[in-house]
Amino acid sequence: MTARSERLHGLDAVRGYALLLGVVFHATMSFLPGPQIWPVADSERTPVLGAVFFAAHTFRMTTFFLIAGFFAHMTFHKRGPRGFVVDRLKRIALPLLVFWPISLVGILLAAGYAVYVATGVFPTRPPPSPAAAPGAFPLTHLWFLYTLLWLYAGALAVRGLVVRLDGTGAWQARADRLTARLVASPLSPALLAIPVAVAFYVTPGWRVWFGVQGPDSNLVPNLPAAVQYALAFGFGWVLQRQPGLLETWACRWRLNLAAAVALAAGLMANLGLQPVLHPDPPGLVRLVHAAAYGLAIWTGTFAAIGLALRFLSGPSPARRYIADSSYWIYLIHLPIVMVLQAWVSRFDWPWEAKFAAILGIGFALMFATYELLVRHTFIGAMLNGRRRPWRTPTATLAAPEAAR
Repeated sequence: MTARSERLHGLDAVRGYALLLGVVFHATMSFLPGPQIWPVADSERTPVLGAVFFAAHTFRMTTFFLIAGFFAHMTFHKRGPRGFVVDRLKRIALPLLVFWPISLVGILLAAGYAVYVATGVFPTRPPPSPAAAPGAFPLTHLWFLYTLLWLYAGALAVRGLVVRLDGTGAWQARADRLTARLVASPLSPALLAIPVAVAFYVTPGWRVWFGVQGPDSNLVPNLPAAVQYALAFGFGWVLQRQPGLLETWACRWRLNLAAAVALAAGLMANLGLQPVLHPDPPGLVRLVHAAAYGLAIWTGTFAAIGLALRFLSGPSPARRYIADSSYWIYLIHLPIVMVLQAWVSRFDWPWEAKFAAILGIGFALMFATYELLVRHTFIGAMLNGRRRPWRTPTATLAAPEAAR
């Protein structure tokens, strides 16, 4: 096995774990101390899960979008423009169309169950809400699929323009040299943090505790999300042209991890471990928060990828199974997590037991549905590109014996 293929095992693993971390991220939200920001509020609140929420949120989605851009470029060159479009429509657009209404109904029912547990009455109408902003739409946690479709379209448009104007390949060669220098520089996290830090600072109402807010309720993403996720995806796209550069992050994982932990810890020490709903006023404090959070995003992203490349680069059936199942699990997890959060909220248990029950029961159900309903069916072919057989054919099993 080549070094390049080993690195792909690591990237596949970290992409899957980033999605599973989203399950943990949402599971913490009923336990966050301070003001209620989630439909379910448990009686047991803890700053420990406030720290988990904050730390996970800094790097999780940037890591996902960077790797998505990397694999998108790989798929483009493997399948060609037409094949790439067909593949993305099948594996991204179709799941969005199919699962969005199912997800929305599930979330509304789960929220209604949470109200029933808390009050004894199941609501028959939604609570009053302020007037919707232009472009308002409940994308729910599936906003990442909607965002990916725009990023794919943007990448194809930019590539088409570059191919048309750069007949000699000079622009692409220059871009490759710039990418190599950027990755090699120890200042790369700071340089990459500049765009999102500026977006943070100039966005009215930016709340530092929530960093890059997922564009889950509007068809037009907020400025920090648009800037950060487009940059991460584009960086992953051009990085795939020189996959050997990834070795830099594998070698620097300790440095990036130490920096990410220090930055996140410093922000939490300054802001506290419960959600802060008010924005910083313009000024030096807001600027420092914006710069520190931007640095935390990129050092955390490089640390996560570097750790995966360093320790998860070998083939592993268990990790491959988790990576394959992670897409399905993320699609269906939110109503399941919310129902479990509401269910355990009735019990006089410590938060550790409740949190463990949510994750233990939730992951057991989600992995079971993947194995029984997805992996070996047309749904698995839609999500993962192929349907896995229920068992390996006898001829395949006999082949190694015959070769001995």
